[in-house]
Amino acid sequence: MSFLHTLISNFQEGLERNRNRPFLRATMAACALVATADGKVSIVERVRVDQILETIEALKIFDPHEAVDLFNEFADAILESPHEGHDKALLALADAAGDEDTKALIVRICCAISEVKHDETDNVSFAADQIEIVSLCSRLG
Repeated sequence: MSFLHTLISNFQEGLERNRNRPFLRATMAACALVATADGKVSIVERVRVDQILETIEALKIFDPHEAVDLFNEFADAILESPHEGHDKALLALADAAGDEDTKALIVRICCAISEVKHDETDNVSFAADQIEIVSLCSRLG
């Protein structure tokens, strides 16, 4: 009985991860868009990404290293080639932003990334974040 229960539990967890993978990609893409808005990614932004991964229930099922790798992939792409990196991140957002709750959560996550930056940096960086968030809101509808 225990073996069967473990097998079913593992199957359900795998199904949940598969179903939430687009949300993970969209969240890490959105975080990268805001974090790179001023042309760099700070330590406090990286810490905030870790906090988000620990807080959001739909993200807890993923290995945090996988999520951080996705964040780094999006951030590096944006910093290396802003136009192409932006397009790649926006594509990941479009794939996951189907319902209003998901869109609202992604925007709140972006605000959380920006908020921590505002506490640590100047107003120019905060303004760049806010412009990126408004642009994301527009794209998400």
